[in-house]
Amino acid sequence: MGQMECLKADICQLSVDAIVNAANTRLLGGGGVDGAIHRAAGPELLAFCRQLGGCETGDAKVSPGFALPARYIIHTVGPVWQGGDRGEAALLASCYRRCIEEAQHLAVQSVAFPAISCGVYGYPHRPACDVAVASLAAALQGAPSVLRVILVAFSDEMLEHWQRALSHR
Repeated sequence: MGQMECLKADICQLSVDAIVNAANTRLLGGGGVDGAIHRAAGPELLAFCRQLGGCETGDAKVSPGFALPARYIIHTVGPVWQGGDRGEAALLASCYRRCIEEAQHLAVQSVAFPAISCGVYGYPHRPACDVAVASLAAALQGAPSVLRVILVAFSDEMLEHWQRALSHR
């Protein structure tokens, strides 16, 4: 089974096979990590994503990495937090599971994830990290090609949440 680790970094700078983009349903760029990935990958990413026809919440779609060090970008759309009783946890778990399924399909060995839905979508960080780690641990059992999963934090606070979630695994 693949190993999970966390680190504080700019996901756009990581030399991994694939990075995950916490996208919106249109896949045409936005704020936060989505905007940063689009800027770093270059204008070819936007042109490619226009052809994908969007993405449903909880699903994932793949594009080339273009100008990024990563060969692929796996775009996933996390849920907007609405209090926790509208299926948010199941949708968030689906994001992580679908990304691992896509990574396995691509036969990549390393994938870096941001904290999906933890920015403007408002998902509370602690439960989001718990859902992520549990979902990834389960999904990795069916993904023998994926050897390394990196949970990327942009802040010290998020790094602490990732570390706590991993330590309770």
